[in-house]
Amino acid sequence: MTAEMKGPLRAPVHRFVLGEVEITSILDGTFPMGISPPFLLEESDDEVARIAYAASLPTDQLENNFVPVLVNTGDALILIDTGFGQSRRETGAGFLRPRLAEAGYAPEDIDIVALTHAHPDHIGGLWEGGELAFPNAELLIGKREFDAWKSGDGIPEQRTANREMFLKVVAPLEDRFRFLEDGDEIAKGVFAEAAFGHSLGHMMFRVKSAGEQALIWGDVANHYVFSVGHPGSKVGFDDDKDMALATRERVLADTADSGVLVVGHHMPFPGVGYVKRADGTFRWVPAAYQIWI
Repeated sequence: MTAEMKGPLRAPVHRFVLGEVEITSILDGTFPMGISPPFLLEESDDEVARIAYAASLPTDQLENNFVPVLVNTGDALILIDTGFGQSRRETGAGFLRPRLAEAGYAPEDIDIVALTHAHPDHIGGLWEGGELAFPNAELLIGKREFDAWKSGDGIPEQRTANREMFLKVVAPLEDRFRFLEDGDEIAKGVFAEAAFGHSLGHMMFRVKSAGEQALIWGDVANHYVFSVGHPGSKVGFDDDKDMALATRERVLADTADSGVLVVGHHMPFPGVGYVKRADGTFRWVPAAYQIWI
């Protein structure tokens, strides 16, 4: 008798309770890419390979995860970032909307869509088949972020195609957006926080409930080893690399010192963990059973 091989399998939905709030990670998708660039730009190939090997990772490539987040406060169902959308489904991503059902929701259930920033893996899922993917949702984005992409001021040349996408996907919805400033409360216990650099107006969202907190940091750090462990290294994905570096070092220090739970868009799925100080830098510690008990 032989047993049929089924291939790799991982659950694309993960939910935990924070105070009186439910937080759900949904895997929009993954795909492989090189390590340097975009990470460790100042390091030699040998040093990049050494760092990867020391972390028990492949030395020639990495897997990029894309993890939008649902926050259910009981009063509002908030989607933070929309993934790539249907344009990338043949290449391994864009599965947020079809996977909502596995989380127990329909697209029409979403009350608020809050964008950390306007890169393709965060805005691409705003539309589905020529219609709004989340038709009942209020749309939120940082004012600084929207204004930069609309005007083009400060947008680097490497983001030319990204700006064209913004003008097609986001700009026509300007009248539907609520524009955010640092500290704004977007729903009960959910606050926007400035984290500029990865994009010119990048925002994070802090969730507070019943004495507990979680920080949904978007793209403050883009890899759990090459970014979290090397915060002083510039990253090719960052639009303002110096500002992003300063923000990354600030947020990593704050999260390490406070012990706050973090949810990261590019951390290994489900993207939930903690930042700890280690040997003069930082390390990512995936959440385990402490979020269940």
